[in-house]
Amino acid sequence: MVRLKSRYLLINILYPASSSVQKSDTATPAHIEFHQPTSDALTPQILIRAIKAEISVLFGDYGVGVISGSLAVKYLSPATSTAIIRVSRAHYRIVWAALSFIAALPPDKKPCVIQVVRVSGTIKKAEQEAIKRARASIMSARRAAGDAGENDLGRFLTKVGEGDVGEGEAMEGIEDDEDDDVDDVDDDEEEDEGEGEENQDADGDGVG
Repeated sequence: MVRLKSRYLLINILYPASSSVQKSDTATPAHIEFHQPTSDALTPQILIRAIKAEISVLFGDYGVGVISGSLAVKYLSPATSTAIIRVSRAHYRIVWAALSFIAALPPDKKPCVIQVVRVSGTIKKAEQEAIKRARASIMSARRAAGDAGENDLGRFLTKVGEGDVGEGEAMEGIEDDEDDDVDDVDDDEEEDEGEGEENQDADGDGVG
């Protein structure tokens, strides 16, 4: 049986501060503005369409064709502006290139930058990295906010808390994904080796 190899891209959707924000009298820390939540109107289906549209511009029908069968959004959190995208191992760089060229996401077309922060062979590793980065982002926001940005930070943490990413609960649904790959293969090989050793011991007992 041929096992299909996949890659999981962990991405952050970042929002560079606009000139209006920079000139504002509010004391909102830059870290919070840069890592602000994404609109709930962004769905996995909309994100997939945006990626395919950019691939079509960069690589034409060929690019869209080679990734169509494997491209999927396995996790999307508007609260933390984080997503995990699955694509075949042979073509993940096409998706990575398209993500790097996306300058705005529908439906509101708000200017953004998509940063690929981890490429993994298993969804479990991508999930662990997402949780670690969510916690680090909260700690950085707390240090950057201080007393002046306490109200803005409170709204930010409340939004993140709604997703429960900090405790890992919001990602429980993707831990059971059957497309997991390397870990399962290693486990199967270990089981096969164990059975082989038992059979050898049994043969040895019979000869003795």
